[in-house]
Amino acid sequence: MFIDVAKVEIKAGNGGNGMVAYRREKYVPMGGPAGGDGGRGGDVVFIVDSGLRTLLDFRYQRHLRAEHGENGRIKNQHGANADDLLVKVPPGTIVRDALTQDLLADLTEVGQTAVIAKGGRGGRGNARFATSRNTAPDMAEKGEPGEEKTVTLELRLLADVGLVGFPSVGKSTLLSVVSAARPKIADYHFTTLTPNLGVVSLGDERQFVLADLPGLIEGAHIGLGLGHEFLRHVERTRVLIHVVDMGTQEERDPIVDFETINRELSMYDPKLAVRPQIVAANKMDLPGADERLKRFMETYPDILVFPISAVSHQGVDLLMQKAAELLVLEEQKPELEEITQDEVVYRSNENPIRFTIQRDNDLFVVQSVELDKLVTMSDFNQYDAVLRFQRIMRRAGVDDALRANGAKDGDQIQVGDMIFDFVD
Repeated sequence: MFIDVAKVEIKAGNGGNGMVAYRREKYVPMGGPAGGDGGRGGDVVFIVDSGLRTLLDFRYQRHLRAEHGENGRIKNQHGANADDLLVKVPPGTIVRDALTQDLLADLTEVGQTAVIAKGGRGGRGNARFATSRNTAPDMAEKGEPGEEKTVTLELRLLADVGLVGFPSVGKSTLLSVVSAARPKIADYHFTTLTPNLGVVSLGDERQFVLADLPGLIEGAHIGLGLGHEFLRHVERTRVLIHVVDMGTQEERDPIVDFETINRELSMYDPKLAVRPQIVAANKMDLPGADERLKRFMETYPDILVFPISAVSHQGVDLLMQKAAELLVLEEQKPELEEITQDEVVYRSNENPIRFTIQRDNDLFVVQSVELDKLVTMSDFNQYDAVLRFQRIMRRAGVDDALRANGAKDGDQIQVGDMIFDFVD
């Protein structure tokens, strides 16, 4: 089954908790802190696998979770880092954040990887908090939560040449003639419901990938017919073969068909309007085809037209030779756009703490990504951890900002999912 769109919930691993421990050895009665750090949580990493051609696996596996890092141990032993979760995707997969629609990765090359969700760092053990003023800190950090997000996967086939045209004009037949692909062929519209790929091998050892794409209809750019399910796969092709039915038995006009398809392509993406295009005038073995072809070429004298009959193989070899020549010319052109980088940018922990304060009746709500993370990683059952939290809040200017907003002794302050009493 061909699946080219999927939505998946992913969760990177949490960092392991730091350890509160002290050195306990014979003849060392005042051993210092010896709690180890927690291990790093596993990342969720997408990797391109050449053996995949569909997103079918994600139809049954909608939740991807990496392992958590191990907790720190005694004797300054750090917890083990968790292994990254490697998720195989087919070439041509685009990954977007489902909430913001931000592009996270465009995966086209075999073996290419992208970190989609970053694992949390391990919490620091109490040995990391020792200072000259506090030589035996009784606190440790909890592990940082791993990133959690919902992403949409969209597959855009990587084909060199694409066959476009109305339904039942002979695209599938042409693919079956020039390659080993065996698409479904029948005498009714929309026989092809999903893209089919075939490799065209020429006599001089040249090869290219040819895609038989589902038929378009008028209004496809707004989703009518197979609409976007078809058009997304055209975007990556370098050359288009526009198959036009010259032997039509349905009283259709090849000129109108040609103009309609090109209009739909340009309205979906203006770049498709300038993509190299060859017209394959198909079904030339049927009555009336010669007359229609003559009228077509008089209307479009500057367009490259190849009269063919896919059924009888007439003119097919010349058509494929020309497609290969155009493909070579396109590959030699410099890229006009930078290739999307498959990396996610994360902010440094060294950035100053940013926050806003909102009042909800008698509750003061402090909103801050940095402080929310601090709350999550602090163990408020540990007295030293409480003192450290208060110290960071004070240095960040939160206390002064609360006073400026009218906070008084005994008022409730919410940071993250914790509520504290304000002490002036």
